Amino acid sequence: MVNSLQHIAIIMDGNGRWAKKRLMPRTVGHVKGAANVRHMVKACADAGVTYLTLFAFSSENWRRPPEEISALMGLFLQYLENEVAEMKAAGIRLRVIGDRSAFAPLLQSRIDQAEQETAHNNRLHLTIAANYGGQWDVLNAMRAWQVAHPGKNLQDLDASGLAAHLSTADLPDPELLIRTGGESRISNFLLWQTAYTELYFTDVFWPDFDATALKKATQWFEHRVRRFGRTDDQVAANPETPAASDQISAPLSPPHFNIS
Repeated sequence: MVNSLQHIAIIMDGNGRWAKKRLMPRTVGHVKGAANVRHMVKACADAGVTYLTLFAFSSENWRRPPEEISALMGLFLQYLENEVAEMKAAGIRLRVIGDRSAFAPLLQSRIDQAEQETAHNNRLHLTIAANYGGQWDVLNAMRAWQVAHPGKNLQDLDASGLAAHLSTADLPDPELLIRTGGESRISNFLLWQTAYTELYFTDVFWPDFDATALKKATQWFEHRVRRFGRTDDQVAANPETPAASDQISAPLSPPHFNIS
C-alpha cells in the first residue's frame, strides 16, 4: 500500500554551509535559500500536497550574529512584499506561526497583511514557522487551555484538549518531515505534531533541494510501513492509518491477563 501524503514539514537547513563551501558569506546562502522557497512551494503544489510547513527561524536562532539576524529579517520582509501577489494568483494561503511580537512593527504588519490577503485560498496551505519553538508551542497551548477552562486543573487536560490550542490546531499533523543539510535532529520543531511523523534526513543543502530531491523524499515515504503501535501482521490485515483522534487519545489500558 502506498501511503497518502497531504502535509510535508521541512527544516530548511544548510544555507550557511552551502555558502561557505563556495567561499561566500553566509548571507549569500540565505538569499539562495529564500529563493528556493518559491521553487519548493510550486513543487509541492504541483505534486498535490495540500499543506507545507517550513521552519524558517527558530526561537534559538536569536543567538546568531546580529548582522545575520538582520539579513534574515530583511529577507523575510522582502519575501512577504514580493511573493504575496503571486501566492494569491496561485491559490496559496500563507500563515505564520511563532511569537511574532519580537519582530519589528513593519514586519508584523506585513505578516498580518499577507495572511489577510491570502486567507481564502486553499490550493496549498503554506505555514512559515518564524521565532517558533515546539516547547513554546506546547506551553502556550497549556496556558490557552487553562484560560478557556477556568476552574479546571491540569488533570482534566487530555491530549486532544491540548492539541486544540496548538498554533497548528486547524492543520493535520505532518506525515513527512524533511530536514536538509545533513543534520539528524528536529531542533525543537513541531515536537507535539510529529509524534508519528516519518523523518527524512538528507545531506543536500537547502539551496540545492529541488523538485527531484523532493520526489526522492516522497517516494521514500510512500513505502514506509506506518504502524502506529501495531504489529506488522496487524498493519497487513488493516493498512488504513488510524484516525487522528485515535492517535492522540488517552493511553490505552493494558489488557487484564489471568495468570492464576
